[in-house]
Amino acid sequence: MAAEIHSRPQSSRPVLLSKIEGHQDAVTAALLIPKEDGVITASEDRTIRVWLKRDSGQYWPSIYHTMASPCSAMAYHHDSRRIFVGQDNGAVMEFHVSEDFNKMNFIKTYPAHQNRVSAIIFSLAAEWVISTGHDKCVSWMCTRSGNMLGRHFFTSWASCLQYDFDTQYAFVGDYSGQVTLLKLGQNSCSVITTLKGHEGSIACLWWDPIQRLLFSGASDNSIIMWDIGGRKGRTLLLQGHHDRVQSLCYLQLTRQLVSCSSDGGIAVWNMDVSREEAPQWLESDSCQKCEQPFFWNIKQMWDTKTLGLRQHHCRKCGQAVCGKCSSKRSSYPVMGFEFQVRVCDSCYDSIKDEDRTSLATFHEGKHNISHMSMDVARGLMVTCGTDRIVKIWDMTPVVGCSLATGFAAR
Repeated sequence: MAAEIHSRPQSSRPVLLSKIEGHQDAVTAALLIPKEDGVITASEDRTIRVWLKRDSGQYWPSIYHTMASPCSAMAYHHDSRRIFVGQDNGAVMEFHVSEDFNKMNFIKTYPAHQNRVSAIIFSLAAEWVISTGHDKCVSWMCTRSGNMLGRHFFTSWASCLQYDFDTQYAFVGDYSGQVTLLKLGQNSCSVITTLKGHEGSIACLWWDPIQRLLFSGASDNSIIMWDIGGRKGRTLLLQGHHDRVQSLCYLQLTRQLVSCSSDGGIAVWNMDVSREEAPQWLESDSCQKCEQPFFWNIKQMWDTKTLGLRQHHCRKCGQAVCGKCSSKRSSYPVMGFEFQVRVCDSCYDSIKDEDRTSLATFHEGKHNISHMSMDVARGLMVTCGTDRIVKIWDMTPVVGCSLATGFAAR
């Protein structure tokens, strides 16, 4: 159950400070306790644990609570010291933690879902607990009365959730690959819009209420930034992970995005640069460079007595091209392509060496990551996953030492 403590060497990569072991099954959520040397974890082994750092420098559980069903999601509100735990059976349970984090009292159970809870958010101002689940719905319940205030159903599993506390807008990602923006009311809700762009199920969302940016990560290994505040439909694609993107955190102060993938990849994206939108792919019956017909263009194939070619697309200009006219590969970070992708020959020639300079850094977490959260003020990150291990990282070498001082000044 103990954690290894490492020194903080100077480096340009995340520094592993502690490793916590003790859970008997996958750890589904881990949250750093603000202003405390502590971590709250929830696991498929049906336990909620609060780990505090002892004088020895090791983390030991000060609270060990067993639930009736595997724990699938968790939210913690530090000012009121309330913990909300979503379970595999669809229930959300509320607890109150003592000031010394050595005791946890049960408050109430919310029958929020009929299937596994995937995400939870608590609004103190509204006294709502909002959650999504594998019963294909988002629900919001009153924490005073315990009553259900509303539900909205989707066509597939609701997998992740973000919420704007000022406007009461909820963002829900689902397994069909779309994000739905809802306006929640006391006993009603309305669909504002639906965002479509991913080719796989949505695994995580992050909402920045200051710049009004929404980030989504998906099983297609990509991230999309949706400029909600700009009202022009602007989107930016970020491709650099090699596996499902599981967690996101946008650092508004330094304009950086931290993302983690299930293969242990940790990426830090520089969003404080002028980026280009990836083009929409154009459709054509023939190559838009050499005009050779594609294989379904029977008429041109017959007229020219030539065999049809397979259609590809240049990632930089979006044109439909044949393999011969797009034989080269290049990275193009300003458009979000951190590794080499297919480009047409003319676009390849237009890309300069400086255009290939990476706008992100990539690091190895060296364990499966299914959930990540950050204490931005201290520059700390905690990761957890199916390997039952919880890791605490010092992220200041890669996200900048100005985090702590900047947030203290604010």
